[in-house]
Amino acid sequence: MRIKAGLTILACVLVFSAVPANGQQKGQYIPGQQGLNAGVLPDPGFTYANLTLNYSADTLKNGNGNSVPLTGSYDIWAVENIFFYVPKFKFLGAKLAFMVVAPTLANGSLTLGSLRFPNVALNAGGEGIADTWVQPVTLGWTLKRVDIYAGYAFMAPTGRYSAGAADNVGSGYWGNHFITGTTFYITKNKGTTANLFTDWEFHGSKTTSRGTNATPGQAFTTEWGIGQVLPLKKDFTRLLQLGVIGYDQWQVSDNQGLASPNIPANVLPYYSVHAIGFQTNFILPVKALNFFFKFEDEYRAFARPEGRTIAFGGSYTFRIPKPEAPPSGPEAPATP
Repeated sequence: MRIKAGLTILACVLVFSAVPANGQQKGQYIPGQQGLNAGVLPDPGFTYANLTLNYSADTLKNGNGNSVPLTGSYDIWAVENIFFYVPKFKFLGAKLAFMVVAPTLANGSLTLGSLRFPNVALNAGGEGIADTWVQPVTLGWTLKRVDIYAGYAFMAPTGRYSAGAADNVGSGYWGNHFITGTTFYITKNKGTTANLFTDWEFHGSKTTSRGTNATPGQAFTTEWGIGQVLPLKKDFTRLLQLGVIGYDQWQVSDNQGLASPNIPANVLPYYSVHAIGFQTNFILPVKALNFFFKFEDEYRAFARPEGRTIAFGGSYTFRIPKPEAPPSGPEAPATP
């Protein structure tokens, strides 16, 4: 039983930087977009995927993981258009894949108020086309019990950004991302899988409202999942995949130039977040179609919002060559 799946889907939608006491800024990668089938690249051909993501939070945590006495909400909606190409030939024995995520349509809002001063509130938000994710090289290997890939991507700051503005959609800086994906087949028929995705990101500089340059700290993200495929038809033309998924993200280096000149960067807390949830996939292998839904609830956060992530959508692969007769096992198309 083999699952053909796994898209790396990234969006840079809104920057959370409204807590001057922490001087924080989140990285570019929004976790919650991976999960099951994290290490499997699509079949040769062109793949189009559409993913809608919502992140919402009404709790803000300080550097000790305690709630900050604020009221309000932080909400993001993003609609991603993903284009993936995998040629027929192999390079160094590996699949070679290319991906672009563009355009990403984003809408975000931030409202913060004080419990002590309920009539005083901070409102920010914006909508438009967000930054562009380009993944120029990905190499993927299929082994006996493991599918694995490694790749490089960069985030181009194509989204609207103006230093100090309250309606920014883009990040205002370039990002570099080194990514890996691994799917281990626990059972011999490959129906039960353990999955892991990693992203290490480091950033270029951006212009601040003070007219200076600042560089957000590096971040490291893992997304994991344990899944099981259930055939809905005996000929394996319809499959249901269910699983438990989660993510963890940490800031791993100091922000440079984002805090007040009187506050050294090394005294500011690093942000981190941890979540767990579930994923369902409905797969039509012969038609190379996949539909998915994911929900993950954040159970712990430091120096950032604590909320929940929902992602849903589908993908279709224009295979090269065209598929032949239905396979004897659940061969599935790429799935985010």
